[in-house]
This record gives sequence, C-alpha cells and structure tokens, in this order.
Amino acid sequence: MKDDTGAEVRVPAEVRRIVSLVPSLTESVAATAPETLVGATDWCAHPAGLDVTRVRGTKNPDLETIRALRPDLVLANVEENREPDISALRQAGLAVWVTRIETLDQAFTSLDRMFRLACRAGRPGWLDLAEEAWREPPSGPRRTAVIPIWRRPWMVVGRDTFTGDVLRRLGVDNLYADHPERYPKVPLPELVGRAPDLVVLPDEPYAFAADDGPEAFPGLGCVLVSGRDLTWYGPSLVAARDRLAACLAR
Repeated sequence: MKDDTGAEVRVPAEVRRIVSLVPSLTESVAATAPETLVGATDWCAHPAGLDVTRVRGTKNPDLETIRALRPDLVLANVEENREPDISALRQAGLAVWVTRIETLDQAFTSLDRMFRLACRAGRPGWLDLAEEAWREPPSGPRRTAVIPIWRRPWMVVGRDTFTGDVLRRLGVDNLYADHPERYPKVPLPELVGRAPDLVVLPDEPYAFAADDGPEAFPGLGCVLVSGRDLTWYGPSLVAARDRLAACLAR
C-alpha cells in the first residue's frame, strides 16, 4: 500500500502496536483503537492521562526507543516530522505511514485511509461526525485575517496550510494565503498595515494570551483561539467548528 506521499508501506495483516509521532494522530488512534497505542511524543497531550511510552519530540524522536517498542506501525506527518528520522526508521525495518494534510478535505481522506489501510481498524465513527460538522458552507460576509504563530520574530500562516483552510471554511480569508512561503517571517508594521478584519491568535505553537499578543495590534480586532481547534486534525474536528465560530463572532 502507498501512504499520502506515495511511498510503499508494508503493513502487517494485523496491527497491534502503534507508535505515533504526531499529536493529532495520537489523539485519533487513542479515540479509535486505544489498545494499539504503545508510544507517542512528549507533545502528545491528548487525551489527558495518556499512559504510553514517550519517545521525545516530533523533530527529535528517540529512534532507539521506538525500535525497542517493536511497533507494527509508526505514524508520521510530512510537516511534523523530519525525513531523516522517517528514513532511519524505515531502514530499521519498521513500517512508517506518512500523512500529508493541508486542507480539511485532505484530512478526512487521509484519516480514512490511515485507519482502514494502515491501522487495520476500520473507519472511525467520529470521522463521519467531523465531516458532517464541516459540510455546510459559512454564512455571513467574508472577512480577512492574519494568523500569527510566533513572535520575536513575528511569523504568520502563509500558503497551503490546514489552518488557512479551516479559517476559509469559516468565512475568513488569510491575507498571506498567496505568500510563497508556508510560514513566512513578516515584520510587525507590515502585519498591522495590512489592516485585517481579524488578527487570529492561537495558543500554539506560540502561547498567545490576553496579555501577550493583542497589545501588538492596537485598533485591530484580535481573537484568541484554541490552537488545537485551529490546527489539529482528528476527533477535535467534531466540535472545533462551533468553538471557532463562537470565538470569531466576538
């Protein structure tokens, strides 16, 4: 079988042990086939109290610990994980399934394939609920936004991102959607000068808060949102639309 990148992956007929290197995918597996999850990164914070072996971070996984867990399958993502780590795990004989997700529709298709073909778990019910939640088009006038993800230096969401597509599906157009970079560094005066209708400030990867972020955009409408709702693809998508819509309406 081929993963989202086109790489051939030899998945055993029965998958009993999974290591996930992506927080969103960790939560997805925990909600679908929790008995199979044996390892996850230190950043995998959902569900709360997850009791599995930790394998360090998404960018610096402990390859030796992963190999020692003897997983039938390792889950990774093009954006979250580094190609050298993925290659090293494959060279060690492990089956590594890599997802590529830049839109909501890609998320629904990718997660369906991952569970049916790679995890051997079947399509989860929560995925049907998530698709239904995002089926209706947005209502009301469209608005523009800049979406900072870091400060010192300021970085924003650019082209071809899941985050940008989530906001687009909520009637909010990213002013940097046509930028040649996916996460460009942009000087603060330029961001303010674009005069967006909204400045959307998630709490990850940078933890923007009421006293850390909005003060940099005087006179503009700043909205604090959950980074998990804005950037994670998994069970959180079932309720993320309603939560984000409520925040953006303020």
